[in-house]
Parts: sequence; structure tokens; C-alpha cells
Amino acid sequence: MTIESQAISYVPETIETPRMPGRPRHVLPAQACDAHCHVFGPYDRFPLQHASSYAAPDASAERYLMMLDTLGAQRGVLVQPAPYGTNPAALLDALAQGQGRLRGAAVADASVSDAELQAMADAGVRALRFVEARDPAGRLFPGSIGFEQVAVLAPRMKQFGLHAQLWGPSDVYAQHLPSLARLDLPLAIDHMGSLTPARGYTDEVFELLCAQLAEGTIWMKLSVCRVGTAPGYADVKPLHDAFVAANPDQVVWGSDWPYVRMGANAPAADALIDLAWDWLGTDALRQKVWVDNPARLYGF
Repeated sequence: MTIESQAISYVPETIETPRMPGRPRHVLPAQACDAHCHVFGPYDRFPLQHASSYAAPDASAERYLMMLDTLGAQRGVLVQPAPYGTNPAALLDALAQGQGRLRGAAVADASVSDAELQAMADAGVRALRFVEARDPAGRLFPGSIGFEQVAVLAPRMKQFGLHAQLWGPSDVYAQHLPSLARLDLPLAIDHMGSLTPARGYTDEVFELLCAQLAEGTIWMKLSVCRVGTAPGYADVKPLHDAFVAANPDQVVWGSDWPYVRMGANAPAADALIDLAWDWLGTDALRQKVWVDNPARLYGF
């Protein structure tokens, strides 16, 4: 599956135990979905393809499924992290262990074959992830496939029922999103567009995302932990509420477990669920965000 046969396998010398949640105060609706998490390892079976720039987490499929069960989420979406490059082995193994309750966002470049795309789709992959984060020299971080590759892959993504999942600093959306929106391909935006809450409603990226969301061109992942200020995230609530109001049928929720790069500042996923429960406010909206919308986007 687009395995990087020439890449040097990298087994981290130390691994970090991710923060595990407790039980949320609120019971999620039946078939609720956490639409953004990652699995790593076990590294003896699934070594990284690129040395990680962050502490490698001990986030196996077994531990991830335990995390979902603790939250009371029957469904989940796994996103392939950059250190695995275009090697989907760990992701596909986790999808198999999920026995139908999981879907995935893999990573591939233009060299991927139709047979590989078909096999990934058959395994539960519903998206390809594109990352436009670059180092000070302008180079993509190792293992990332940039936004310019969306157009290259779009015809075959449509053929195999895959959408594009996008992550990058907020300003890159102003540069890329208008042209990507013309591809007639569903686009899911990670981490609320990486907005800076202090910019407020007049931020051109926020205005663009709201407009595209209202038009139905994009989907938005309501993941607050890398956008707002913990623990209450009050600064991001107005943006969250604006996205929900713009198109309540195309927003989904994700915890972002196991919180790479966050260390001791990692939130508790159960607290994030309780926060979202309060912010969403009604059972009808909770049903949309946690159940109905992810079921349509990910084909549950």
C-alpha cells in the first residue's frame, strides 16, 4: 500500500505514554464518532518511516480502542501521522482490529496505484491526508504530502470514493482553498483551520472558511485543543459556534488523541467531550455532530 520500500525504518529509543481519558460526565449518543485520532506502533511491528520531530507515543490500536470505549464512542476515524510517510501498515492494521467500527485517512502520493487505492478503500480508508506545514527553509516536513498534490490525485480519489483531509497553518488556506474548492472534491479541514482566536471575526481565513462551509464545499473538524486556550477554551467558542451555525450538517468532532507535541499540556478527551456537549447545547445538534455527519462523510 504505497509502502516506502526505500525509507529507513525508525524505531524510537523512547516512547511516551499518552494521557488516557476517564468517563465523560455525559453519555454520548449511540454510534457516536471521534473523527480525529492517530495510532502509532507497536514499533517492533510498525516502525516509523521518518524520525519524528516529537516524542513518539505508545498509541497502539489496542490502546486506542480502549480509549474509545472509555469515552463511549462506538466509532472512530484514524488519521495517518507524518512519521509513517506513505506507509499505511499501522493504520490498516488498526482498521482491521476495529472490525467495522473505524475509518481512516491515509497518505499517498501520485505514485500510488489504483490497486493500492482500491485496497485501502476496501479496508475502510475514506480520505487522503495532505499537510502544508513547512520548515523555515520552505520544505515540507518529512512524510507530508503537500496541498499541490490534491489536484493531481483528485480524479482517482473521486473514483475510489475518497475525500481530501487538509491540515496546515491558517494562512495557507487563503492561498490554496479557492482553487481546491473548484475540484468538486469533498475537503475536510483539520483543527478548525488552525485559526488564531485573537484575530476574531475579521480574520480573512475565518471568513473564507465560514463561506466555504456555508456553501457546502468543505467540512470542518471541531477540534479545539490546538486552537484555543485550555482548560475552558473560551477564546475559541465564538469560532466554534460560527462554524456550527454556518453549516450544522458538515461539522464533525475529534479529540486529537494521543496529543502529540503537547506533553504535560495534553487535555483529557473526556473533558473535551463534556465541553462539546455543553457548547452544542441540544440533543439534535449532538446527534448531527457526533453521529449523522460522520456517518455521511466516512461511510459508516
